[in-house]
Amino acid sequence: MTASQFSALFVFALAASVLLQLWLAARQINHVRRNRSAVPEAFAGSITLTSHQRAADYTVEKTRFGMISTVFEAIMLAAFTLGGGIEWLMHIAQGWFGNGLAAGVCMIAMLAVIQTVLSLPFSWHSTFGIEARYGFNQSTLAVFWGDLLKTAGIAAALGLPLVTLVLWLMQQMGAHWWVWVWLTWMGFSLFVMWVFPTWIAPLFNKFEPLPDESLRLRIEALLNRCGFVASGIFMMDGSKRSSHGNAYFTGLGKTKRIVFFDTLLKQLDGDEIEAVLAHELGHFKRRHIVKRIICTFVLMLGLLWVLGQLMQEAWFYNGLGVQTQSTAAALTLFFMVLPVFTFLFAPIGSWLSRKHEFEADEYAAQQSSARDLINALVKLYRDNASTLTPDPLHSVYYDSHPPASLRVAALKRLA
Repeated sequence: MTASQFSALFVFALAASVLLQLWLAARQINHVRRNRSAVPEAFAGSITLTSHQRAADYTVEKTRFGMISTVFEAIMLAAFTLGGGIEWLMHIAQGWFGNGLAAGVCMIAMLAVIQTVLSLPFSWHSTFGIEARYGFNQSTLAVFWGDLLKTAGIAAALGLPLVTLVLWLMQQMGAHWWVWVWLTWMGFSLFVMWVFPTWIAPLFNKFEPLPDESLRLRIEALLNRCGFVASGIFMMDGSKRSSHGNAYFTGLGKTKRIVFFDTLLKQLDGDEIEAVLAHELGHFKRRHIVKRIICTFVLMLGLLWVLGQLMQEAWFYNGLGVQTQSTAAALTLFFMVLPVFTFLFAPIGSWLSRKHEFEADEYAAQQSSARDLINALVKLYRDNASTLTPDPLHSVYYDSHPPASLRVAALKRLA
């Protein structure tokens, strides 16, 4: 392949990816708007027309904004690649540090800073525009900027050493460097999962033991029935940023903990909270988390092998606007353009995630109550303004959870 051929292939793939995303978004908007005037029959007794229409408007506005973000991101990708942005950053870094390892790390760091700055207006509008307009935003300017600075500090503290080590391994470990990089990345990922609950998450939120004693006892009884050992059951002050409710597991080994947003505890009663937790435990019992981690690790191994082949080819660099070949340029280019060439495979991951959600719902129906889980889901759909009428094709492509109608129908068969 020549550089010009690869450039043409990249432009075609980028344009096709953007057009497909915009088409799917337009389908979503049109479908939601067409079904705005009536609550679906399955939810007519539990969700008002006002709530349904609010969810439709919220979905439409977010989707429209997502279309703008898609176009902007594509323009930036083209500017950094074919437009010579990465080549320009590489020249700056080499002017400061020469052609060594430090120049590569510097280039990647500068790129990360620029991308963060360029994304700020979108984060700002999402938080203080859309989320605030629909009554979800609880964040303040201090929280917003504090989160940004903390995230940047953590990224620098963890990311810079990782990037330095990866680039060093790519330079020093010969033809099979990708195996060493894979082992390093895998160890780093597991390390972050392990330290996140106790060292990283508390930098952003306050965690305290679940204050409701009766609810805590119910949860502990459920954990015992399911054979799940946790280091603690915590309430998180999610309301400092948003009124959306959520719950999640986090950590590995002895650091595993269960976290409820304070907003969720206000939205649901004890039976419903137990059902939601039983669903999350279903992911644990069906080994969904382990399967996803393994799939991610295997996929990364394959991708690094592909990178190992491409970085030997001049057309790979030149076709993406880079004349200065280096391990840093290869690593950056590969993972920047990868989503353009893999977007068509997105439905596979979405399908697998929805399959896991159905399995976790089935487990929850066995351990608690399908009816309580339905009630909890309906409240969350309503309070989080989740649309009840997504476009089917858009859902197939993007949604990690089944559409509300299908999920509730499946649970009713288990009730």
